[in-house]
This record gives sequence, structure tokens and C-alpha cells, in this order.
Amino acid sequence: MTIKASVLFVCVHNAGRSQMAAGWLQHLAGDRVEVRSAGSAPGNSVNPAAVEAMAEVGIDISNAKPKLLSTEAVEVSDYCITMGCGDVCPFFPGKHYLDWKLDDPAGQGVEAVRPIRDEIKTLVEGLIADIDAKY
Repeated sequence: MTIKASVLFVCVHNAGRSQMAAGWLQHLAGDRVEVRSAGSAPGNSVNPAAVEAMAEVGIDISNAKPKLLSTEAVEVSDYCITMGCGDVCPFFPGKHYLDWKLDDPAGQGVEAVRPIRDEIKTLVEGLIADIDAKY
């Protein structure tokens, strides 16, 4: 199968929401979509509660590493999705820019992260439907 689109998920620390979104998109869309995530001030590691919450639904993001947001990452992505954390992506014409208003899982236990994980899944399913309709 050929890649239909590329998606970049952005949140400040690239340690929770954006990593869960990337995990869901990779899991649900497989090789049809190229997935990236990054942050303006990346953390040292992915939030352990996010890793645990995703593991509960069979998705392993334990090897993910927070990455610094670059202009190049935005430029090569069809969709740039921020996670409601105030990060701003460089603007390039022709890209799809979305902002998903999501609670921040930082410092939360897995119980608080589960509803965020589930909300992200719903948003990612809508994104896949959008990609399938456009590409």
C-alpha cells in the first residue's frame, strides 16, 4: 500500500498527547500514513502514564523519544496537528493545520490519562476518515 499522507503531531514536550496520537495513527492507519511527532521544548522521555495507558490498548510507545520541532518536519507534512498546548507551527501554504484541545497528561496518573487516550483515538479515527476522503 502506498502512503496517502504525512501527519505531524505537535505538543510542547512531545512526551504525552502527541506521542499517544502518533501511536494511535500508526496503529490504526498502518503504512498508509507517515507519522511524525515533535515539540518546541521536548522532554527527556515519554510520560510513563501515557506509555502505560497505550499499553493497556495494545500499543507500545515505550521506545518513542521526544524530538525537537523543526521547520523541515512541518514542511514535509500534509497535516500539522497541535494538541491544544499553545505550540505554533511554521506556516506553509497547502498544509492542513488543526488544533486538538486536549487536557495535558503531564504529572497525571494513568487513571487521568485514559480519557485523554480515548479522546485522542476518536480524533485520530476522524483524521483517518478525512485523509481517506481527500487522498
